[in-house]
Amino acid sequence: MKKFTFLCLTLGILLFQSNQLRAQTFSLEAIKSYPFPSDLTSSAEGSRIAWALNEQGKRNVYVAQGPDFTPRKLTNYTEDDGQEITSLSISDDGQWVVYVRGGDHGSNWDDDVAVNTTSSPIPPKVQIWSVPFAGGESKAIAEGDEPLLSPKSDRIAFIKGGQVWIAPTNGATAAKALFNARGTNGSIEWSPDGSKLAFVCDRKDHAFVGVFTNETTPITWIAPSFSRDRSPRWSPDGRKIVFARTPGAGGAPDSVLTRKHQAWSIWTADAVSGTATQIWQAPKTLAGSVPSTHGGFNLHWAANDRIVYLSYQDGWPHLYSIASAGGNPLLLTSAPFMAEHITLSHDRKWLIFSGNTGPDKLDIDRRHVVRVPVDKAEMEVLTPGAGLEWMPVITGDGSTVAMFSATTQRPPLPTVMAFTKGTPKVLGQNFIPASFPQTQLVTPKQVTFKSPDGMTVHGQLFEPAGGAAKKPALIYVHGGPPRQMLLGWNYSDYYANSYALNQYLASQGFVVLSVNYRLGIGYGYDFHQPANGGATGASEYQDVRAAAIWLTEQPQVDAAKIGIYGGSYGGYLTALALARDSKLFAAGVDIHGVHDWSQQRFGIGPSDRIEKIPDADKAAKVVFESSPISSISNWTSPVLIIHGDDDRNVRFNQSTDLVRRLEAKGVSMETLVIPDDTHHWMKHTNALKMGNATADYFKRKLQKPRQ
Repeated sequence: MKKFTFLCLTLGILLFQSNQLRAQTFSLEAIKSYPFPSDLTSSAEGSRIAWALNEQGKRNVYVAQGPDFTPRKLTNYTEDDGQEITSLSISDDGQWVVYVRGGDHGSNWDDDVAVNTTSSPIPPKVQIWSVPFAGGESKAIAEGDEPLLSPKSDRIAFIKGGQVWIAPTNGATAAKALFNARGTNGSIEWSPDGSKLAFVCDRKDHAFVGVFTNETTPITWIAPSFSRDRSPRWSPDGRKIVFARTPGAGGAPDSVLTRKHQAWSIWTADAVSGTATQIWQAPKTLAGSVPSTHGGFNLHWAANDRIVYLSYQDGWPHLYSIASAGGNPLLLTSAPFMAEHITLSHDRKWLIFSGNTGPDKLDIDRRHVVRVPVDKAEMEVLTPGAGLEWMPVITGDGSTVAMFSATTQRPPLPTVMAFTKGTPKVLGQNFIPASFPQTQLVTPKQVTFKSPDGMTVHGQLFEPAGGAAKKPALIYVHGGPPRQMLLGWNYSDYYANSYALNQYLASQGFVVLSVNYRLGIGYGYDFHQPANGGATGASEYQDVRAAAIWLTEQPQVDAAKIGIYGGSYGGYLTALALARDSKLFAAGVDIHGVHDWSQQRFGIGPSDRIEKIPDADKAAKVVFESSPISSISNWTSPVLIIHGDDDRNVRFNQSTDLVRRLEAKGVSMETLVIPDDTHHWMKHTNALKMGNATADYFKRKLQKPRQ
């Protein structure tokens, strides 16, 4: 009887474990069916909001209106054709929705050039469209980019060929050039009454802020200098402009390897005379340099004659407020966290933003919606808890906060809550397909470990079912590098795709550790801008290697079967890991990575100038040694190399060159080339192709064949 009972118990445990494994298994197609919203916006009047939604490659505009905020589909694009929707806005009167369709606006170059993922003989265009909020046919206004609706809602200013154009919002007449100014023009801003237009005119080594009034009035150049002026913003009465000033190009050649302060200052100017006055100068420290997080300066002319901006000067990307006449700045957000996705309320009285802060110690690896008055240091986290919320806006009537929200299991969806606080209401639950495996996803755990130099590194651990049995493990390294992977779905479409792939790999039996290495955001200036990072020393690689060492010490990990993968900068670190530590990393998938820094971005070669870069030779050596190609002789682990050949972030030849080198060395290698898609897998089926190829490769290299 005891033997029978023991046998039944053993069979029961095995059956339970088998059911657990089956319950956690799903296809990549199923988890990649999630909807992804972006470009949330609100009208200046009333309670109208709009957003773009990507549903398995079919991108459309949705709208909703208070008080019920029932989502309504406004456009009807039905193909997975790689045409993104960006620059979404609602006219101030709430009657029109304007957007750009086409291009790749997350790229480093050619972001306004058409993307042709279907390899159509007749390529698509990058066009500005308008559609009535109430519904109706979308109308192509013109080829162009960066549309800005007039405060009167009747006209759209936009950029085409580096010049400013104008068109009626209803498309009744053809678009025409508004004016011509030598240089490349952009950053357009309507005056509050819609009578004038401020803009930035980039003339390569310097840039002016200009004000256009009409066709018969000369352009007013605002305090023209040998500097680069940026981010013009109007005062509420339309009489003044605030802008940021940085030094122009030039000067004696300086050290490449020495980190230097990047100076900037804030100026206000009379919009008629162009006379300007400096009201604030950034501290001359590394942390006081030009901010390098989302939105840059995040400069606004707020209510009560306050200028608000972002600065890293105290070691965190914080918000400040200063009187328009100058004086001592007021620190609005003092806790150790970063503020991003920052917007000013329509009445200019509030800043609302995403922050990795809250009452839970895990919030440093999340995002919550935060608000603060523009003239008081009275910050408040509106959405505490275990979820994630980002990219908030306030409706024109000031009564509602709209945002995107997600959890560790539920993918991102638009969400609203009363500005006076309350329970958030998630919109569009029906957007999630029935096939999406929401209940089968694991909850990633926050883990921390130390690098050899003492840096604390955060990661998210995805653990599959199967208990303490030894399993193969994977390290995922994000790109950027100024990014942060979170304890849940990410606010970036690229990294939401990575989160889904990590969940899928965990469902297939891999322990997955996503590593937030130095150079990333969310942990302060010293982490974001470390010494000897990237091409000047690759100090961040020690964080990736430390992650692998940490994995070898975990009881559920097979230390002989640790793989690594990542895209973009993550592809670079994957290649560096395989080149330097093939004994530690058994296999890798390098997705559009950088392999030779000297070819990607650094101009430190020979010059005809008498004046030379003082550390040019040393820098060239460091740049080479920081590149994976410098360690090819040590590379023995097998690798899969994936690249789209319309990549506008990392040049395709970075992988072409690496393939030739690995072929010459005889390294076991597989390749996947995806024609006509970009760095961001604009076509849904191409993202699936990349993800399935990655998973299949690791299964073949690191898992035992299933019987």
